[in-house]
Amino acid sequence: MNEKSGFDELRVKYKDVLTKAFSTNNIDLLDSFSKKANETDRKASMDQAFRDKLLELLAEDSSLLENYVCFCIESCRRQMVTPTMPVVLLGDIFDALTLNKCEKLFTYVENGVNIWREELFFVACKNNLLRMCNDLLRRLSRSQNTVFCGRILLFLAKFFPFSERSGLNIVSEFNLENVTEFGSDKSGTLKDALDEEMVIDDDKNKLTIDYNLYCRFWSLQEFFRSPNTCYNKVQWKTFVLHSGSVLSAFSSYKLEAIELQKSKLNRLKTVTTDVEMQGNKEQHYFAKFLTNQKLLELQLSDSNFRRCVLIQFLILFQYLTTTVKFKLESQELKSDQLDWVKETTNLVYKLLGETPPDGKRFAQCVKSILKREEHWNNWKNDGCPEFQKPKPPVQSESIEEVRRVKKRRRPVGDIIKEYESQKKHFMGNNELTKLWNLCPDNLAACRTKERDFMPPLESYMLSGGSGGVTTGGWGWRALRLLVRRSPHFFVHTNNPIGRLPDYLDDMVKRISREVAANAAAANANGDAGANDDKTVKTETQEEEVTEEQIEADLMKEGDATDIEQVPDSTDATDEDKPARTRLTMITDTQLDSVAAKLADWKKLAAKLSYRPDEIEYFETENATDEARAKNMLKLWFDDDEDASVENLLYIMEGLEMVEACVTGAQEWNLWICCKFLRFESRTTCA
Repeated sequence: MNEKSGFDELRVKYKDVLTKAFSTNNIDLLDSFSKKANETDRKASMDQAFRDKLLELLAEDSSLLENYVCFCIESCRRQMVTPTMPVVLLGDIFDALTLNKCEKLFTYVENGVNIWREELFFVACKNNLLRMCNDLLRRLSRSQNTVFCGRILLFLAKFFPFSERSGLNIVSEFNLENVTEFGSDKSGTLKDALDEEMVIDDDKNKLTIDYNLYCRFWSLQEFFRSPNTCYNKVQWKTFVLHSGSVLSAFSSYKLEAIELQKSKLNRLKTVTTDVEMQGNKEQHYFAKFLTNQKLLELQLSDSNFRRCVLIQFLILFQYLTTTVKFKLESQELKSDQLDWVKETTNLVYKLLGETPPDGKRFAQCVKSILKREEHWNNWKNDGCPEFQKPKPPVQSESIEEVRRVKKRRRPVGDIIKEYESQKKHFMGNNELTKLWNLCPDNLAACRTKERDFMPPLESYMLSGGSGGVTTGGWGWRALRLLVRRSPHFFVHTNNPIGRLPDYLDDMVKRISREVAANAAAANANGDAGANDDKTVKTETQEEEVTEEQIEADLMKEGDATDIEQVPDSTDATDEDKPARTRLTMITDTQLDSVAAKLADWKKLAAKLSYRPDEIEYFETENATDEARAKNMLKLWFDDDEDASVENLLYIMEGLEMVEACVTGAQEWNLWICCKFLRFESRTTCA
């Protein structure tokens, strides 16, 4: 009891001081008095004092009430009362006043929207303001107080941010309570009277408005109210039928803009009253139209009514064809339905352009509004992210500082670590980095079929003739192509080849004969076997002559087996350079000799790209290391496209296994042969 009596006594003192401070508009007096008490008790007592003083001011003018609320706002900024107190006072005022006075006082609330959005009041007052506005909307009639309801909704839209969930239709729900009732009872004399009276038939407009058209017209409001019913097959057919009837009626019964303008001008000329009387002649727009049966004829002559119905069509079509996040998977139009919607949309825009006044301009405005609505729909599909103003660019103090910031770069080590964390390579250049990281394994990328630029043997050897193939670097390319594609490159003879131009000329002739023989064999059906025997015999004889000729030419030039005495002169012509082939196969004797001297065959197998399981297979299938090495090398020469004696020597040189390649004097020395082939490649390219 002592605490309650002490609180009441403090409240009375605050009320007296508040009355004196408000009457003299001296808030410093109230501030100095309130500092004497505890902060918690001071705010609680001051809040109650403000509400008690309001009871005495409710009978006063609205301007005095506005000043009182402003006085409370200033007290909040000085932390004398709680931040919710101004909105609480406004709620008490609206509860006590009539609707006419509430409408006048709400202007103060609208003008103070920036005050309510301040950091001090927004968090504390947003729920109280929303509750106050909802209480006002419950008291108002949507048909009689339409303007006041719209002002309240616009204020809430300005006060709350776009991302405020309480003001958003997040799940895209429809107002299914907005039911349009009309006379759909066909029984009785109502239908007969409507059919008799609602008939228009003249020279300009030929349209019969019967009871059937009346029911179809107003039944469309059910589809406009709930667009999801259009996804039902039966309902869709009904909607298409009714829409066709209504749009056909609009197309047949067109409004004459010129006659309307003339009638308006005549009415304006006869008016002799003042400006207020002229204002009463203006047209008024109503969002809700009457559904009386006898009004349809007049409504069809009203341009506002027609525009309202046509815009409803466009809004419905936009919803049916737009991607909405909360639509079901089954709620999707088929191709024929989409075609009908597209055609009907064009018809609606055409009717809007023909509807006076300024039909084309009005249709363009509607199209722009619906286009903007698509952006809001996408915003809702993205989860309604918060709108934020872009931050202004930071202005540097001086030009030197800007240059210093531009020159500052990230350390290369940090960039390399960042790329390594992403399993990429940093090459120091954007284009090189992009090119290098296109494929993780560059060797695998080089082996792809897209990088196989090797031409067919026949087209290369026969396209330029023997003169083009044997000159310059083309001879070296011809040898490389013969190694890969020709079975005649490796000749089983002890006689080495002669000069490179002669050898290539012989190969060109041999390939040309093969192409001609194959063409003749394809054309001849009965004599294929005889022609094959003759071709083989002719090629054998020519091969013997060619080998004898090569041997004779080689003996004229000198000892062909003395490989180390080949002149290394870059001034010599192509005809003076001796030609040598590249060894791609190895004899069994040479293979046995290399395998016998190959000690660490596993090291060579790993270098030849054999996997651990394949190396284990060689080890289990063969008893000795010599047999394992021989099996491995034989498979490598048979399967790998790049297998050659030269490549084998190159790999073994890197592994320091050259001793295994030097065989006895009676065998062919692989090391000397491969060294000679490398010398030939350099001189030929030069």
